[in-house]
Formats: sequence, C-alpha cells, structure tokens
Amino acid sequence: MAYDDLRSFLDTLDREGQLLRVGERVDPEPDLAAAANAAARLGDTAPALHFDNITGFTGARVAANVHGSWANHALALGLPKTTGIREQVEEFVRRWDRFPVPVERRADPPWATHVLEGEDVDLFQVLPLHRLNEGDGGFYLDKAAVISRDPEDPEHFGKQNLGVYRMQVKGKARLGLQPVPMHDIALHLGKAEERGEDLPVAIAIGNEPVISIVAATPMAYDQSEYEMAGALRGEPAPVSTGGLTGLDIPWGAEVVLEGVVLGREREIEGPFGEFTGHYSGGRRMPVIRVDRISYRTDPVFETLYLGMPWTEVDYLIAANTCVPVYQQLKAEFPEVRAVNAMYTHGLLAIISTRQRYGGFAKAVGMRAMTTPHGLGYIKTAIMVDEDVDPFDLPQVMWALSTKMNPAGDLVNIPNLPVLSLDPGSQPAGITNKMILDATTPVPPDDRGHFGQPVQDLPETADWISKLAALREENPR
Repeated sequence: MAYDDLRSFLDTLDREGQLLRVGERVDPEPDLAAAANAAARLGDTAPALHFDNITGFTGARVAANVHGSWANHALALGLPKTTGIREQVEEFVRRWDRFPVPVERRADPPWATHVLEGEDVDLFQVLPLHRLNEGDGGFYLDKAAVISRDPEDPEHFGKQNLGVYRMQVKGKARLGLQPVPMHDIALHLGKAEERGEDLPVAIAIGNEPVISIVAATPMAYDQSEYEMAGALRGEPAPVSTGGLTGLDIPWGAEVVLEGVVLGREREIEGPFGEFTGHYSGGRRMPVIRVDRISYRTDPVFETLYLGMPWTEVDYLIAANTCVPVYQQLKAEFPEVRAVNAMYTHGLLAIISTRQRYGGFAKAVGMRAMTTPHGLGYIKTAIMVDEDVDPFDLPQVMWALSTKMNPAGDLVNIPNLPVLSLDPGSQPAGITNKMILDATTPVPPDDRGHFGQPVQDLPETADWISKLAALREENPR
C-alpha cells in the first residue's frame, strides 16, 4: 500500500506492533535523542517512537526512528515486515525499473491549514526543537525534504531536486544549510550565485515514508525524485504547489517552510554528530531565510537520530544507496550481480561480479568509484565472485581471507575526492581509495591455487528447507 502522509504510516506501524507510544512525560534533552538512539539498538525489528508529553512544549508531537529497522523499512515499501535485507534490495531494483511514474497534482494540502508570514515567522513557535547529540552546535532539522530548482532550466521537472540536507536553526527565521558539493542543491546554488540571485527553496518536514527514502537516494541530476517515489509506491506521488515559491511540495507534509538560500552569504555552521559516527566540526556554510511557515493542526515533528552506526539514518540510506550504484554499474558491466553499499552511505561497497577476463573485477571497482555517488563516497570497494552474496558477511570474509593477496589484489589510488564529512580525509574532501579484489583469478591471470573448491552436497538445499520447517513445528 502507498501512504499519502506520515500519520497514515504511523497508524500502520502501530497496527503492526512497530510503534511505541511513549506516554510518560519526557524532557526534550536528553530524553528524545537518547530514546531514538536506544530504539535503533533493538535490532532489525526496532520500533518507531511517538512522544506527545514533552516538558516545555504544550501539545507537541515528535516521531523518531520511523525508518529505523528493516521491519519498518519493509512496511514503508508496502512489504511484509519480515522481508529480509537482500529481498528488500532486490524489490527496490524491480521497482526502480518502473521509473518514471508521473506525479499526481492535488489542491488543498493539509499543510496549508495554518500560515505564518513576515514578522510572524517563528520556527520556535511551531517546532519542538531539541539537540540530537550533546556536542551539536545547536538545534537541527535533519529529516526534512529540501526542494529546489535549476535556475537555468526551471521548467525541467527532473532537474527539480528533492534532497535531505542538515539545517542548523540560527534564529526564528534563519537556518544554516550544508550542501555537499556532489549534491544537486549545491549545483543549483552555484548557478543562482553566478546569476547574482538567491535560490528559492521549500522545506517539507514530516513526510510519508517513501518521500524520505527518495530524498536520500543518489539519483542522476535530471531524474525526478517524485517520479521515483511513484515507482517505489506503485502509484503517483501526490504533490501541491508552494504558495510563495511555486515549488512542488509533498502533499502530505506536516510542516512546510518556504524562503531562499541567500546568495553569497555564509555563516559558521556546526558542529553536528554526523552519519559517520563523528562530529563534523564547524564550517562557513550558506544561510536560508525563512519567509513563510505553513503547517497542519497539531503537526508531528519527525526527527532523525544520527550517531555511531547503526542508527535510523543507516536504515534510511541503505537500500537506496545500493540500488543506484548497482544500476549504474550494471548498465556498463552486465556481469555485475549485486552491490551492497549499506555501510556509512557507501563509503564502503561490496560488489559481486562475474569476471570477463583477468583484472576485470578491479576495473569494475574503479568504475564504482567514479559513479555519481561513488565520486563522493565509495572509498573502499571489496570485489567478490558472482557466487558470493555481498549481503552475507561471513561469505565476504571468507573470500577476503582466502582469495585476496595483497601483493596484487590491493589497489591504492591516491588523492581522489570524497565528501568533506569523511573524518579520515586529509585535507577534508581528499582521500586515497582502495580496491580489495577477493575474486578468483581468471585467464590470463593465473595466480593462486583455486582449482578445487568444495561444493555443497546436492541434497543440502532440501535439508535447509526440511530443517527450517522442523524448527517452525517445534518452537521453544
């Protein structure tokens, strides 16, 4: 099923036993972030959290860990909550092939119920803001979908970007924005500044779950996230028009901010506890002026906890990082079987491929590092054979430990780009990248002694099914 707003998805999570409603009174700091941090530690069936009794905020409602388990991620895609990781990624690939699915335009969005403009704009009046980690430089919006258009081609729907970017609250109508150079909004802002203009933006907070997934998906510059949302949902994504900016905004959002990124204006932003598990420090970053706030009655503020993996962000950017890299590699190398880029947004990727000839796997690894996402992220590529499941880490570790000879299978490439948030980069944004080739050599590469691999007995598959059935019949 497809969801039109966050509330309907929370209801489904509740029915499926995947939502905990915390009725006791909690403090905004540290309780909200600590609870979200703790929830993600409950494993692959961790629940979402809902708070409605928060000290200092009358009537406020906060949702956390909404995507923070494989069970919740499956339900977001309309799959049974027991669907496995590999199966979710494979289903993601199948739905990706439906792209593009045109949007459905709707009037009267619920987020237009209440409006604050001019001197009345006050983020603190609408949002129950709180810090996520004790070293953060302030309050952050970190699970909002930011919408912007290419200033040079504003009518091109595919070049309208929908992305998740962290935003630091600088005042009642002011936000700091961190646009990573590899991301589309950075390209939009650069073009606007070259024209001497501000960049209009809309910020949608509290969205239906697939909108959050596509907003965190590294798609091509001219591919529409809304049209991908339709492919993943199985029906068109509903959008409405922003009254101030004219941008296309998710119809079911809880809160919408409209304004501009101020051209050529920079302020210190940060530090912030990032998805890398480290604080990112403070840097001079662009500034957003908020000119209008629109919101539903009693809006639900959705927040995303980031910290030492795994947390909710790691589930949110797992399958949707694997699939674009897989699709891009598969288009050029049909031998590629699967890509596991779930780790830290793809800073490490495990790629399964059949080898066309000796050295082929290393070439695929180098190409992965130059895909649109790989340029800024894939720092380590582990290459494995086609019969090794890159989502099965014991199999991957076996391949690494038996087939990778550092003398010829470790490729170290110096001084390549990476996102500046990578704590290992030196200087920030520059790193060496590495390929670990754990594939079986094929001619003309004749290294090693791999001619007699042990194979499963023919009856093993039947016994797996038989033993699984016996275990279900005799639960303990």
